[in-house]
Amino acid sequence: MFRNYFKTAWRNLWKNRTFSLLNISGLAVGISCAALIFLWVEDEYTYNDYFTNRDHLYQVMDNQVYDGKTYTFASLPGPFAKAAKEEIPGIKNIVRTNWGNRALFNYQEKGVYANGMYTDSAFLKMFNYEFIQGNAANAFSQLYSLVVTESMAKKIFNSTDVIGRQLKMENQQDYTITAVVKDMPLNTRFARQEWLAPFEIFEKQNNWLTSWGNNGIQNFIELEPTANEAAVNSKMYGFIKAKDKDASAMPFLLAVKDWRLRSNFVDGKQSGGKIKIVKLFTIIAWIILIIACINFMNLSTAKSGPRAKEVGVRKVMGSAKSMLVWQFICEAILMAFIGVVIAVGIVALLLPAFNLLVEKQLSLGLLQPAHFISLVVIGLLCGFIAGSYPAFYLSSFQPLAVLKGLKLQGNGAGFIRKGLVITQFVISVALIICTIIIYEQVMHTKNRELGMNKDNLVMLNQQIISTSGKGDIGSHFENIKNDLVQTGVVEQAALSSSGAFSVGSNSSSFNWKGKEATKDVLISMNWVTPGYINTMGMQLLAGRDFHQDGFADSNTVIINETLAKMITPKQSAVVGTQIERDSTNFEVVGVIKDYVYNNVYGGVAPLIIFNDKKAANTSNLLIRFKPRQDYKTALAKVESVIKTYNPTYPFEYEFASDSFKELFINENLIGKLAGLFAVLAIFISCLGLFGLSAYTAERRVKEIGIRKVLGASVQSLGSLLSKEFVRLVGISCLLAFPLAWYFMHKWLLDYEYRITISWWMFVLPAVMAMLITIITVSFQAAKAALMNPVKSLRSE
Repeated sequence: MFRNYFKTAWRNLWKNRTFSLLNISGLAVGISCAALIFLWVEDEYTYNDYFTNRDHLYQVMDNQVYDGKTYTFASLPGPFAKAAKEEIPGIKNIVRTNWGNRALFNYQEKGVYANGMYTDSAFLKMFNYEFIQGNAANAFSQLYSLVVTESMAKKIFNSTDVIGRQLKMENQQDYTITAVVKDMPLNTRFARQEWLAPFEIFEKQNNWLTSWGNNGIQNFIELEPTANEAAVNSKMYGFIKAKDKDASAMPFLLAVKDWRLRSNFVDGKQSGGKIKIVKLFTIIAWIILIIACINFMNLSTAKSGPRAKEVGVRKVMGSAKSMLVWQFICEAILMAFIGVVIAVGIVALLLPAFNLLVEKQLSLGLLQPAHFISLVVIGLLCGFIAGSYPAFYLSSFQPLAVLKGLKLQGNGAGFIRKGLVITQFVISVALIICTIIIYEQVMHTKNRELGMNKDNLVMLNQQIISTSGKGDIGSHFENIKNDLVQTGVVEQAALSSSGAFSVGSNSSSFNWKGKEATKDVLISMNWVTPGYINTMGMQLLAGRDFHQDGFADSNTVIINETLAKMITPKQSAVVGTQIERDSTNFEVVGVIKDYVYNNVYGGVAPLIIFNDKKAANTSNLLIRFKPRQDYKTALAKVESVIKTYNPTYPFEYEFASDSFKELFINENLIGKLAGLFAVLAIFISCLGLFGLSAYTAERRVKEIGIRKVLGASVQSLGSLLSKEFVRLVGISCLLAFPLAWYFMHKWLLDYEYRITISWWMFVLPAVMAMLITIITVSFQAAKAALMNPVKSLRSE
């Protein structure tokens, strides 16, 4: 029986192949869009699933309270790991890591940069590293051991048989390779770490790790299978305070499933994170599928007229309503599966470009059971939903009425069809409004007053000009700076402990005259060499810059205006103020205009800049080019200077303007995907509108013929057919406005520095929708109006 259904369905599709192709195309586009989104969503939800013991893995976070507000960090004091392992029941393993290093490794004449970190040996077992050579037990058997990934080994040695070979790190220390591990999948936390070395090395280099009051390293914990997370958290929260009453960190556990998607905290409590984006696009995927199904319904019912007599004849010949229902549902399912097959081809074709857009390596994975079953379910679901309405609608025709040519449809069917069109356009217009607001928010933030000049500014890692047998960097930086200026392309250069838009260090241990004793203020800290203010293009509001003779300014600081306002309302009065930290007094010699760092969407936090003439704490070289330079030539000249002081380091750089763009990755991704799928949703909706206009023209063909015989013009007939659809889309726009406003208002609450929603952001999409509607409907209206009335009025 079902075989006959599908044979009949195929004949009907082939008979109306142009219309069927149009219908299937709408489904294929909808399914392919949804499939691309679901692949991305799947990758996000399965992040870190590679870790087999993920149910017992946690990162230790900590809350710190300053000035009544709770801040959440992932930094902990050095002694925490050992003490927690010994004193808190339920901890199976605990490991420490630094924040990662981009280090230079030399082998013979070959130098390669690689990302990695220092950690404890249990890290290798906790996170399921697969060993190609060596093993976890002996990986850190000696102090200067090195575990490298398969890709790093091949990059340097063109082989993974490298046990016992030595690499020199930063031209200073030889490390012996003790193990080679497989590369981790890209959707894991540590996928970009190419080497691991014993944490003891980092510990020897940083004496501050002995203090309970200094928070600067990460800790990861594996709990015993029988351990209770809440019980461990309860013992852990006050653990550091018990060791040092002046310490501020209150640690707690963050489960591995939350590292990627729920890592945002507001006032010490979890406040979502990337999960908001994932849920948003999951909804969009389902919406596009539903729009595609709605489109199918409208296109199917648009061709119901010519099949009405077929239904009537089949009913007269004895066909039951259930048989007709299954006939039309099978027809819809067949079309849906043809759409699925076409969609798979579209996805395979577009996946490389989509991967570039979302910066992932997604694969179609048709052989994966979950993917295959999902496609089958989508085909069945889309076919059943899309075919249900036309099936029950067509099968309900009364044969006598059909064969007499009487009116087939009641007001209910027309109401449903119009409601479906309105639903499509409400969603599509709302998506376009949201896309515009997201774009404007990003542009609003990009164009905000930054307090510095990002143009012509280049950042280099300080390590490229490290000792290399020529003494410490501080004693040679003036020579390097002079040589850079003498190239004629460099205006200014300086060293800094932070990048152009990030400051990683902060402390609350500052005091000044008039500060409330009970008020803790978290202040960011940056160490720089003289010339930093000019190099960054910052504006001095009061006082002066550091003297070029930096030693004369060894106990002076420059602060930003936010901190200045905390000290005294008058900026000029703050110059000369003494700020005390750890029994050392620093004199404020300058106040700079607030510049944006760390959070481009938020306010500016208080900042203090220390003069670091010896460059003991600096890690970045900032170079400002003169205006209107040819960057290729300018960079070549800078490289020649850097190579003079350290020829073994590869020359790598980053423009501050490019670094600034990276701060908008999530918002740009939302904007691009929302914009892309909004356009596709409009496209699919227009197919539905095309179907409804075709249906209307078909139902009113004799009316149009009569009107034309009585003298109606083509223009008036086109207007007659179009005005109903314009009204429908107008209603859609009005309904889309509050929907878009609600979601965008909720989204904008995440940003302190946010755009004001303007009326044009709603009017523009409405005008676009109207124009698209007129263009779409005009074809059918013109076609009906130009039809020869003799053909439409002749007796059948």
